[in-house]
Amino acid sequence: MTTPDNAADPSAEATDKSTPAATGVAAQNWDTAAADPQYRAAVVDRLGALAYGELAAFERLAEDAKLAPTLSDKAELAKMASAEFHHFERLRDRLAAVGAEPTEAMEPFVAALDGFHRQTAPSDWLEGLVKAFVGDSIASDFYREVAARLDADTRGLVLSVLDDTGHASFAVEKVRAAIDADPRVGGRLALWARRLMGEALSQSQRVVADRDALSTMLVGGVAAGFDLAEVGRMFSRITEAHTKRMAALGLAA
Repeated sequence: MTTPDNAADPSAEATDKSTPAATGVAAQNWDTAAADPQYRAAVVDRLGALAYGELAAFERLAEDAKLAPTLSDKAELAKMASAEFHHFERLRDRLAAVGAEPTEAMEPFVAALDGFHRQTAPSDWLEGLVKAFVGDSIASDFYREVAARLDADTRGLVLSVLDDTGHASFAVEKVRAAIDADPRVGGRLALWARRLMGEALSQSQRVVADRDALSTMLVGGVAAGFDLAEVGRMFSRITEAHTKRMAALGLAA
């Protein structure tokens, strides 16, 4: 999952500051936490959603490489796609290790994620870059927020697969250069990014609403300390991070 580094995305610092100290489930390892069947189901859902997200990211980056204007750009995207597939493999292997069938764990999220990608198919190279930078980063913010309430073993895996594959700085460089060359591009891409924001948040909310274990985790039934008010603050933080990414791209939020 592509997610900006601190230099390209000032929101990373804000996310770190908002992360509470580990307590309850977050202070436990997987073997202890998984004794609760509801928590185990929530983690399988979380890993399944993230695994399919990584697989979809691999497919999309490989497809976007076809739109690349130069061979060096094509090679850069191919390298990023390879990193996304490696992330997918780690999540798939972890699902198998905890006794879940990876395909079954991913299946409930296929329709929502595929629908999001159909509705936000980029029309050109620049829209593809903005989608990877903005759209994927919104999802990464969401996963990182939830990771703070996971057991230590699962949290470590989730955070590691959210590491930047290099797309952040690459996208910022290319988009800013395009806007410098033709300022009119900025208006079109700003509208596109706002659409991505709305679709990504709606998709995240739909996924959570459709899965009881995930819903319970977010509102505090599994992970202590996460109430409905905190869910609202979480989405506010994600929105704020989006605004900072738009500024990094040189676009109006």
